[in-house]
Amino acid sequence: MLIGMRVNRFWAVHQWAPVMLAMLRMLAELKKDPSRGLLSRVLLTASPRTYYVVQYWESKEKLYAYASAPDAFHHRVGARLNRREREGKVRGHVGIRHEAYVVPEGSYEAVYGDMPAFGLAAAHGQIPLERRGRYAKHRYAYRSAP
Repeated sequence: MLIGMRVNRFWAVHQWAPVMLAMLRMLAELKKDPSRGLLSRVLLTASPRTYYVVQYWESKEKLYAYASAPDAFHHRVGARLNRREREGKVRGHVGIRHEAYVVPEGSYEAVYGDMPAFGLAAAHGQIPLERRGRYAKHRYAYRSAP
């Protein structure tokens, strides 16, 4: 999942800073409770205006469960943000987005050379290249044991 924000008006710090801080608080909440399903995350910036988090989840069901859990911080902050948006209080100051993808096994490849676990490898672990095959066509055909 890709989730992020865009600062539309730099001077409106009181509008976008709470959004940024809320994301950091949600990530802390998820780190404290691994059973919710977040396997790993990477915080990135695309520009001085645009910030996002790449998240790796155990399943879409766990992602949906967290997003709608009444006891989760996401539920409270989402309701507050939606209410403020409807009232026109944040419109134009900060943009938010998310993109979610379900990627079946065998439909992706991640190759790492001389670097620590990152991205998918941090979420799911690393397997030496030789165990999956020398060529991409063999690695794409790989399936874990049932």
